[in-house]
Amino acid sequence: MMRLPRFNYHAPTTVREAADLLAALGGAMLVAGGTDLLPNMKRRQQAPPTLIGLRRIDELRRITSLSTMRGAGGDGLTIGAGVTLTELVRNVRVRESLGALWQAASQVATPHLRNMGTLGGNLCLDTRCNYYDQNYEWRKAIDFCLKKDGQICWVATGSLKCLAVSSTDTAPALLALGASVTLVSANGTRQVAAADLYQNDGINYLTRRPDEILTAVQIPHTDGWRSVYWKLRRRGSFDFPVLSVAAAVKFADDGTVEAARIILGAVASRPIDATAAATAVIGQRLTDEVIAHAAERAAQPAKPMDNTDFDLTWRKRVMKDVVTYALRELRGDDVREWRRKISKQIL
Repeated sequence: MMRLPRFNYHAPTTVREAADLLAALGGAMLVAGGTDLLPNMKRRQQAPPTLIGLRRIDELRRITSLSTMRGAGGDGLTIGAGVTLTELVRNVRVRESLGALWQAASQVATPHLRNMGTLGGNLCLDTRCNYYDQNYEWRKAIDFCLKKDGQICWVATGSLKCLAVSSTDTAPALLALGASVTLVSANGTRQVAAADLYQNDGINYLTRRPDEILTAVQIPHTDGWRSVYWKLRRRGSFDFPVLSVAAAVKFADDGTVEAARIILGAVASRPIDATAAATAVIGQRLTDEVIAHAAERAAQPAKPMDNTDFDLTWRKRVMKDVVTYALRELRGDDVREWRRKISKQIL
């Protein structure tokens, strides 16, 4: 049995109190649902002396209209970082207008874990790797990796950078939706684009400072936009993505694509913006030929490594298929059969 290391615990009731504690207690870490951090602590990947719990902070559990976006053509949405994934899935507005986020949240882990896991926790999910996500004794036996206690990245032994992969489901969806996040510290508040929250480094994968709390996500109005999320994993539930695609398009009145975003997940240490693929569909109707061209361009920046499930060359090839399915769904095709097949890897 893997046991948690000893730690002190604080349970503030306001964001200000939590931020002050985080600034005052060196080495402290934040915990909300604990579905990622606590297993990591059991494996001794992280061993903070203090945990600051966020579950008693009511202001982090709200979903409200972002009224400041009305001038841009409709309400946006502010989602507190402490909103659970189950609450997101059950929210009617999220389901009806934020398809990619709803699909992403509904495919995280299992119902039990979605009941505990939060949006903020999933956005800050630790990067993963076959050589890192093992217990302490296993990692010690092969010599520790670059991400924790070692000097070598076992994925690519000549690499000077950790190649652990981003496995968050909700981040690609929120990037596709053009979201931003609010970060609060004892010294102030700042808002950054969700895309700027991440960097392509398996160790330092977040630009959030250690003294900052991710408190909310702001999603601009989605008038005219449609979005979807596709996820490949070995099992139809529980597993992290081995690749994912979030796509969003805004259609003009004549059926052509006015704007688009295509985000690739689980193929690098951060979500990858497939800008060239999105550009390929702008001004076009989503014909089979246009979709095939966009899928080809989307696969180019995807560089999966040998750090997760399935053969990396197969994952690279399948990326084109998954982008194709996502764009066909946005076009309005019935893709239920393809979703069933991808859940069983019948590709």
